[in-house]
Amino acid sequence: MNIIVTIFLVLLPVFLLLVRRRGSSKRVPPGSLGFPIIGQSLGMLRAMRANTAEKWLEERVQKYGPVSKLSLFGKPTVFIYGQAANKFVFSSDDAVLTNQQTQSVKMILGDRCLLELNGEDHRRVRDALESFLKPDRLKLYVGKMEQEVRNHLETYWKDNRIIKVLPLMKTLTFNIICSLLFGLEDGAQRDQMVHYFQAMIEGFWSIPINLPFTRFNRSLEASKDIQKMLKQLISEKLHEFNNSASSHQDLITCLLGILGENNQEVLSENEIIHNVMLIMAAGYDTSSVLITFIVRVLAKNPNVHEAVLKEQEEIAHSKSFGESLTWEDLGKMKYTWRVAMETMRTFPPIFGGFRQTVKDIQYGGYVIPKGWQIFRIMAKTHMDSNIFQEPEKFDPSRFENTTSLPPYNFVPFGRGSRICPGYEFAKIETLVTIHYLVTHFTWKLCCTDDFFSRDPMPVPTQGLPIEIVPRKPL
Repeated sequence: MNIIVTIFLVLLPVFLLLVRRRGSSKRVPPGSLGFPIIGQSLGMLRAMRANTAEKWLEERVQKYGPVSKLSLFGKPTVFIYGQAANKFVFSSDDAVLTNQQTQSVKMILGDRCLLELNGEDHRRVRDALESFLKPDRLKLYVGKMEQEVRNHLETYWKDNRIIKVLPLMKTLTFNIICSLLFGLEDGAQRDQMVHYFQAMIEGFWSIPINLPFTRFNRSLEASKDIQKMLKQLISEKLHEFNNSASSHQDLITCLLGILGENNQEVLSENEIIHNVMLIMAAGYDTSSVLITFIVRVLAKNPNVHEAVLKEQEEIAHSKSFGESLTWEDLGKMKYTWRVAMETMRTFPPIFGGFRQTVKDIQYGGYVIPKGWQIFRIMAKTHMDSNIFQEPEKFDPSRFENTTSLPPYNFVPFGRGSRICPGYEFAKIETLVTIHYLVTHFTWKLCCTDDFFSRDPMPVPTQGLPIEIVPRKPL
């Protein structure tokens, strides 16, 4: 009996350990976390730059199913996709998922930007940003944005035969940001800022190991330089504001002028700096990529180009020579915006997004532990034939009636309380630019391959070189 009891006591912990391991393997999504810190980050980044990220993810789905675990950018992560994933992310409140990005983005943009805030802090900062970015306010800036586009085409397009679209669109969107959001006109200060800014955004999706000569290190140093420049700019704006300058002439001045109870400033200096950097990154990269791929789409789809041109020429013909576009004109560009929506479906500027679990949560039959990242992919949903018929076909008519689309299948700007506050700004920027491009130029592609990499935004081969021919004035 003593021998039996001894054997039982020895084997019981082993049995309990095996049961516990078996139970946990069933509860946590399948997959591997890989090496510490690095995990699968390098593999995914390599696949993105080789334009094989969708294939890389599909292999994961075939191996592990629609929900799997991995490690990205130093944290355990669960990969999800599809309508259910979008609904889960955008309908979950702050008690379930927090609005937290990768450690690299957090360290570069700062911990007080909108991507990192939740609850009352998120509402307070979002309300402040929307006071400038809401449609009623942006109506006043259509003319100024239009002037930036005209100046850009005069400077970089008019006297050239071959141009590279993406670098020029990045120049345009940055100049619009500097002019409208910062009140920063042409000059050395703007040139210096764009140099730092380009270095800063290169390290957004990188392993957060701060060693000399790494991309992440260069991004952090550039972020520090930009924050110094913005701090100085805020000081200058504050001086102007105290001397009766308009409280809504640019984003920074607007944020400085928002007062709460007892005339206390609503936003701290760090909150202004971090969120200005966020708006810079969103407006610079996503808009320039979207416009670039619209140019590519129009070159490869003559029928789509013809329909866009017809719509824009009708608007141009309705105006006197030199007359500016209006908010009402933008409302008439319905087909052009459907082309933009279909472009975002087929070539989404944002590959995926991150959230973080606040507690252990149930999803897809598994438990996702507290503190893990949720990595949601949009591209696989956009190319799902069960959602979009013939998904490989470019068809703007899909968006003739957006209310008919099943919810949570197409969310390029987010949804609910997490919808991008700069949505209308990006829409105006895109429509004004396309209006002037198609009414002033025709073009053809100089590079025939369809390759583009992601870093993490899509980048077409050689920046999309095109041969342009000026059109006769309308």
